[in-house]
Amino acid sequence: MSRISQPDPELSHRLSRRGILGVAAGATAAALVGAAAAPAGATTTADEAGALAGTAGRGRPVLPPGRLGIQLYSLRDKVSTLGFAPVFAELAKYGYDEVEFAGYTQGSAGPITLAQLRRLARNYGLNPIGSHVGYYSDDPNAYTFAQNLTKVLDDAQALGLKHIGTASGPFRYGSTVDAWKRAAEEFNTYGAAARARGMKFYQHNHSEEFSFATDNPKVRLYDVLLAETDPDLVFLEMDIFWAYSGQFRFSKRPDGTPAPFDPLDYVLKQPHRYPLFHVKDGVSDPANTYGYRMTDVGDGDIDYRRFISAVTRLRGERFAHHWQAEHDQPTESFTFARRSSEHLHSLREKC
Repeated sequence: MSRISQPDPELSHRLSRRGILGVAAGATAAALVGAAAAPAGATTTADEAGALAGTAGRGRPVLPPGRLGIQLYSLRDKVSTLGFAPVFAELAKYGYDEVEFAGYTQGSAGPITLAQLRRLARNYGLNPIGSHVGYYSDDPNAYTFAQNLTKVLDDAQALGLKHIGTASGPFRYGSTVDAWKRAAEEFNTYGAAARARGMKFYQHNHSEEFSFATDNPKVRLYDVLLAETDPDLVFLEMDIFWAYSGQFRFSKRPDGTPAPFDPLDYVLKQPHRYPLFHVKDGVSDPANTYGYRMTDVGDGDIDYRRFISAVTRLRGERFAHHWQAEHDQPTESFTFARRSSEHLHSLREKC
């Protein structure tokens, strides 16, 4: 059933604050980061400007306002050397609205409390939207959902997160149908605990989730996860790059019979289950094990105008999703963040 998006007063406040910060962000970022740490190529080149102009068109922006985020794993080198404040300053300058955490500590910049981190993000007009935490560990004291659920949720609540999830696959008990049913039941437990705190629990995929059950090669494991988790308790963050890699790797069953699928179809069938996405690009490369070589958003072959438009044009869904740019190993992480934002903001729907 379609949902009608309700007004978002927090979004309105952040966009208003972003306007206030916009003029000062550049000077603030330069002061915080320093000339030695300034990202290479901080200005748009003539070639880039031409490419953006060719992409823009005259239609409505594909990307809804206030919904562009970034997974901070992509900027882990900058967080560990500069700290969160200079990183947040750069992201605000590049037009980001949200951040998704991959840990709450910084390196040489010194310790920071969760309250300070939450306040810092908000001061730069950035909404902490989610976080990745491990699923399980053999260490009983590990910071994972399985070992320390209460602590994980306490921290997420302290940060004001609306989503808390894991990038771990549901392979804890193996790759059989029953193994994934067992993992799905644990996910339901985490989802119920998160909902009791006003949050959504989510799972982030890689390509292997689209493989087939070892005991029943006609069954795709991702379908087991969707079927066995409660749609009101367990949500999905589709990593679009890895989903298309899964399409490349697993469009045939182990016996060679066809099993085609389109990642976008999963979303269109159950859009409410996908509040978050990872926007990650890749150049098609059939010689590569995964079918793609990861690259900055806009430099690859994944059609993000098609994908994002198809989701946001569904009735009631335009503001129901959050789009997080990511690159696992960017050549220069600030440059990646800037260019990805430029590209996504330039996209226009076809008239």
